[in-house]
Amino acid sequence: MTPGERAADMIRNGMGSWIFIFVAMAFLGIWVLGNRDSGFDPYPFILLNLLLSCLAAMQGAILLIAAKREDQVSSELAKHDFEINKRTERLAIELHEHILKSTPEALEKINEELLKLGMEETKE
Repeated sequence: MTPGERAADMIRNGMGSWIFIFVAMAFLGIWVLGNRDSGFDPYPFILLNLLLSCLAAMQGAILLIAAKREDQVSSELAKHDFEINKRTERLAIELHEHILKSTPEALEKINEELLKLGMEETKE
């Protein structure tokens, strides 16, 4: 993975957590309470709106990068599974053919052994 892909995965995992939600809620609460009476960003909180818009834009891009990466990983896993399935199918066919070829011979040997046992029993 490239450093950007690792960073996107880490940020996505962070933004998709309850910790992020609680920290964001606390930040927004502190911002509103700190600026309610003649703060540096009084109501309607223009600076806060700008900050949240930038955060939303970055979140969208990061989530798209992370989703693209997940799709790539899923595609590689599906390809690997398909190759294993094809190999397993080929081995099953080979095993089936081997069983079909060896069964008559095995039955013949078993029959011979049974006949030998039957003859030995009649001699006794």
